[in-house]
Amino acid sequence: MILVCRHLDSPPGRIMPSSHQPVLMEQVLEALQPQRGGFFVDATVGGGGHSHAILSANPDLRLLAVDRDAQALERAKERLAEFGDRVMFAHAPFSAVVSLVEAVHSGKVDGILADFGVSSDQIDDRERGFSFMQDGPLDMRMDRTKQKTSAARLLADSSEDEIERWLREYGEERFARRIAHAIVKQRRFGPILRTSQLADLVGRTIPSGRSGHHVATRTFQGIRIAVNRELDEIDAFLQVTPQLLADGGRLAVISFHSLEDRACKIALRNEARGGDFKNLIPRGETANKSEIRQNPRSRSARIRAIERLPEGGQA
Repeated sequence: MILVCRHLDSPPGRIMPSSHQPVLMEQVLEALQPQRGGFFVDATVGGGGHSHAILSANPDLRLLAVDRDAQALERAKERLAEFGDRVMFAHAPFSAVVSLVEAVHSGKVDGILADFGVSSDQIDDRERGFSFMQDGPLDMRMDRTKQKTSAARLLADSSEDEIERWLREYGEERFARRIAHAIVKQRRFGPILRTSQLADLVGRTIPSGRSGHHVATRTFQGIRIAVNRELDEIDAFLQVTPQLLADGGRLAVISFHSLEDRACKIALRNEARGGDFKNLIPRGETANKSEIRQNPRSRSARIRAIERLPEGGQA
């Protein structure tokens, strides 16, 4: 069941305030133009930073805040409490956006935002298992309340060929076969249950990575994408969101690696070629040097956006 509500109940345990810094804020506001007002969707609300700025742009604007991470929704609820009933919350994957919107809004949508990155809150929480920088359970699930298969279980149950494919295709790891073989070999002696186990295994298996990049970076990316079926989610989202937009409505997406950006570029370009949409940022935009200095995790972020044209195709 998908929960859509104005006030989301807190998940068990204490939820710390968000430390996540939203990326490309100026570009998001320029792309979405929230000062127009209307009904907006933040399909990956995270810590609520983008949503806060969107809601602040017009006192009559309403927003549906979506996230598959219950902890992220709780943080967003606290961050956005000042906006009261102007905000609704949904605990669901962003691919479910059509049914979520239909449950709370009878018309078309004026703006949709999706930030496909993993948040700082998730990365910095060792218990979530997203990072190789600190030891924790090898989990990586975006939604621990609904997803049954953690990264540890996936690596325990999958074949060497499957693991190799995920590392090669999702992690773009050129030593995918070697790492997959090492993982399967290690299983003979016991399961890989901790992030430090996996990171150490990769470090012993392949040469050191590029300067500034941990040798296990691509392995962790590939496994995380496989655990959460992230590219399937993105493809489903990009297929259905354009139909939700009103005339003049805008869709903005933020990607963080080449696989995500390639999917976004192709999907938005194809929508624009059909004549019903204008490609607002054909080449995409990235963070400037000032933002990267303040928030190094913004260095790989890229935003793209389209606008639905009124009937007749005139902007």
